[in-house]
Amino acid sequence: QVQLVESGGGLVQAGGSLRLSCAASGRTFSSNPMGWLRQAPGKEREFVAAINRSGGMTYYADSVKGRFTISRDNAKNMVYLQMNSLKPEDTAVYYCATSTRYLASDITHFDSWGQGTQVTVSS
Repeated sequence: QVQLVESGGGLVQAGGSLRLSCAASGRTFSSNPMGWLRQAPGKEREFVAAINRSGGMTYYADSVKGRFTISRDNAKNMVYLQMNSLKPEDTAVYYCATSTRYLASDITHFDSWGQGTQVTVSS
């Protein structure tokens, strides 16, 4: 089982940038595809981005494509989400999650996540 702790959230103006980090513990980290999910107030949790085990392949939700970049450093047990050109609609709690499928975009294929980090984008 991988334990996940997200950080890096905060308040930013529209058009700004944030970099989220996810620290993972557990010797099986590099064997897990990973992803980022988010949940806005009053809405269901949704897929944001996914990355394969090596970090060589990524996949994004249409709403963030071209603005967000997911990456990982297996040597450091870290996953990152670089978020640029942020919009008010990106406001949500962001969760790092382990995936059971290669480049999964269905949230039912994510089986564990951390406590989340709040991202608030003001207009």
